[in-house]
Amino acid sequence: MALAERRAEVVWEGGLARGTGRLTGGSGALGELPVSWPARTERPDGKTSPEELIAAAHAGCYAMALSHVLEGRETPPERLEVSAVCALDEIPDGVKISRVDLSVRGRVPGITAEDFRSAAEEAEQGCPVSNALRGNVDIRLEASLES
Repeated sequence: MALAERRAEVVWEGGLARGTGRLTGGSGALGELPVSWPARTERPDGKTSPEELIAAAHAGCYAMALSHVLEGRETPPERLEVSAVCALDEIPDGVKISRVDLSVRGRVPGITAEDFRSAAEEAEQGCPVSNALRGNVDIRLEASLES
């Protein structure tokens, strides 16, 4: 049995190039988010995209994973700033989500930069979103410790 299940829905109207959709999440936290093809490939214009949602999910999940690893090492973080950039690339037969660049900056008392980097790498290996993407998407990690 799953520890948790989350639901999202999209209502899409029209073709790909000119159509639009409305995305909602089961929790209500997302509200109603507009989605469109131009928001993915040109300018967002206030609309979201699957890539932005993957980036948000990855950043949030990774922050929790790193916090957990650091707590396990008895050096809990004061603050973690995580960003994720999800890239959509053209390939010969369409498009593909090719990579996610994770960047974390941490304020963690009592830890060296080397130990922070080690914890950051361990967290990336244990992050459920990283593990869902791994093998299909290149995941790159940059970690820096505030001094």
